[in-house]
Amino acid sequence: MGMADGFQEVIDSLPDDWTDLELDLRIFDEARYIEAATFLVTCNAQPYSHHDWHWRILCAHRFGHAAAAQAVHRSLLFLDEAGIDGEFEMREVRTGRAPVFNAWGRPESVREEFRRLHDQ
Repeated sequence: MGMADGFQEVIDSLPDDWTDLELDLRIFDEARYIEAATFLVTCNAQPYSHHDWHWRILCAHRFGHAAAAQAVHRSLLFLDEAGIDGEFEMREVRTGRAPVFNAWGRPESVREEFRRLHDQ
């Protein structure tokens, strides 16, 4: 199974109210580090400088300052398609957070759209 399929299994196993997760990624062939880094730009993977793992990836579900799950999946699929083998480990999952929205001074249409998106 490729890394993208493994990541999709992790996402599918999470409850619907998960908000963000953090995972570490490493590749097995360090000679392909630069090539792998170009694929991981899509999800803004943060490199570790002195660590056993190569990158840290932050992933958001519906909101937040992180890569969308689809972008992380696509980045891992790029690695799989290029034949760059590796592994990832989920470090932390957060659930139950709610987005903050300052509705003062906003038109009612904006507030309705926010409620429609986040009151699912």
